[in-house]
Amino acid sequence: MPRMTIDCRTMPSDANCSMTLTGEPDDLVEAAAAHAVASHGHVDGPELRDGLRGAMQPASLDLGPGEFLQVIEFRTDRMAEFEAAEDEWLAAIGDARTAVWSVVAADRDDPGRFAEFVLFPDYDSAMRNSKHPATDRIAERMAEIASQPTFRNLDIQRVRMY
Repeated sequence: MPRMTIDCRTMPSDANCSMTLTGEPDDLVEAAAAHAVASHGHVDGPELRDGLRGAMQPASLDLGPGEFLQVIEFRTDRMAEFEAAEDEWLAAIGDARTAVWSVVAADRDDPGRFAEFVLFPDYDSAMRNSKHPATDRIAERMAEIASQPTFRNLDIQRVRMY
């Protein structure tokens, strides 16, 4: 499920609150409602929660030094099956997932070649994710759907925003 964000700076308020919360949608609504009640004096209820859901925005793809990026390069002509396998993995791994986000990109100059970029908070988190049984199952499915993938394990050293 995609991570979302709510930023108090974008909400009408006399408090000039600078709180920003990020998480999966259901968790985010819970945390934002608790914050709105405790810090802004709102009354928790359906109207508040509907407003919070409406204020959610997709979280940015921020990354920084110390985080870990895994790049998986592969070839396939079965991307729909690949995407379905990823959805199955997400459901199977549940709360044990340590991956923060992923991006799949198609090689414009070489049709059928793809790269998936997966961000983890750190190397140890990536290794916990790799050792999970759900990850073993998606790796087996990936081997059926795509050519032998190549993994690149990268420690992020520096990030520049342009």
